[in-house]
Amino acid sequence: MKKYAKSHEWFDTESGHVGISNHAQEQLGDIVYVDLPAIGKEVKKGEVIASLESVKAAGDVYAPVSGKIVAVNDKISATPELVNQDSEGEGWLIKLEPTNPSEIDELLDEASYKKMIEEA
Repeated sequence: MKKYAKSHEWFDTESGHVGISNHAQEQLGDIVYVDLPAIGKEVKKGEVIASLESVKAAGDVYAPVSGKIVAVNDKISATPELVNQDSEGEGWLIKLEPTNPSEIDELLDEASYKKMIEEA
């Protein structure tokens, strides 16, 4: 199940994958470069975990929960457009092993996230 941060990242509670929402990739436009972190890095909730560059802007991606980075999606280094094509699937950025699972409860479910976007 995906849970969303107010900063437009998602966390899949089953796979541990983290990425940006479809809404976020639409705002960025065509992504041309992705800077991913090192495997094994410990991150705190809200810390920058990756950077995305598009033809119109650059943006940081924040950790939706604290944890240890256990994998990165090597496919998007070679084909960053995957983030645009399937931001909430094959375009995932990192795999995170949460160190404070209670933070997951602070994330929004899909319906709450969509409502937040509509009200913005």
